[in-house]
Amino acid sequence: MKAAVIKRYGSPDVVKILEVPKPTPAADEVLIRVRATTVNRTDCGELRAHPFFMRFFYGLRRPNRTIFGFEFAGEVAAVGARTRSFAPGDRVFGMCPSRSNGAQAEYVCVPERVVAAMPADARFDEAVVCEGAFYANAVLEKIDLKPGHAILVYGASGAIGTAMVQLAKCAGAAVTAVVATPHLELVKSLGADRAVDYTAEDFTRIGETFDFVVDAVGKTTFFQCRRLLRPDGAFAATDLGPWGQNLMLAMWSSITRSNRVVMPAPRRINGFLGFLKGRLETGQFRAIIDRTYDLAAIAEAYRYVETGQKVGIVVINVAMGG
Repeated sequence: MKAAVIKRYGSPDVVKILEVPKPTPAADEVLIRVRATTVNRTDCGELRAHPFFMRFFYGLRRPNRTIFGFEFAGEVAAVGARTRSFAPGDRVFGMCPSRSNGAQAEYVCVPERVVAAMPADARFDEAVVCEGAFYANAVLEKIDLKPGHAILVYGASGAIGTAMVQLAKCAGAAVTAVVATPHLELVKSLGADRAVDYTAEDFTRIGETFDFVVDAVGKTTFFQCRRLLRPDGAFAATDLGPWGQNLMLAMWSSITRSNRVVMPAPRRINGFLGFLKGRLETGQFRAIIDRTYDLAAIAEAYRYVETGQKVGIVVINVAMGG
């Protein structure tokens, strides 16, 4: 099979399309013929092993895994002996475990528990929305967002941000989305009650306060945003922040029980997939697709995502169809 193979850390130039053996599913696994996957910020961070200490997780000298890609949509090609939920030909979507080879390939093997049936009318490129929604939902669960809460989402045009706006509206919150000028109408179409153009005004001085402020893109800090918080409000981050400060502040907040800065802990994938499928089926959640590349051009997709300018998701067409 063809796959985007990464044997060493570096720029997108190290991503090569190579022929590799097709995996065989273990007893509790499903072999997916991948139709679509994505390139995202997580992939780019792993490609360059940035920040450097992440090599303790990715691999000290070279990546522990050689095929990246966290989310997939495609068809079941084969199932292991103990799988019960799927059969060859089923249209499915899901997320790959972070420690095993991913979906930037024609086939991928994943545990049955991280696979879900696709909504009946969805295209494959519309179903590779798991990672952004997964992290967004983890934040909203961590802060325990309730109906009537006011939340500001900074970086609301990215994969996590567009997911955050939609899921926060599903939860009944009042949502303020902070984006650049070209994306104001987009976030309004996703349900944002107010859109703020950070290129035209200082979003930290808009004269409002919030129960929660979320940095969905890793480009602001608690110290810049604290004037936006109500006395019992919290700043939530999906990124480590400059010099890992968000992680350190979250740890200190936990120790002191102030809960002013929070970061979500990893969640189980399987329960989340059913939740997301329901939102897709009811139209409460939809994919925002920026660009689409063929697998052969995946290095270009990495280069584009590294610009930090993508909106929503960047899709990789692995096999045509759907």
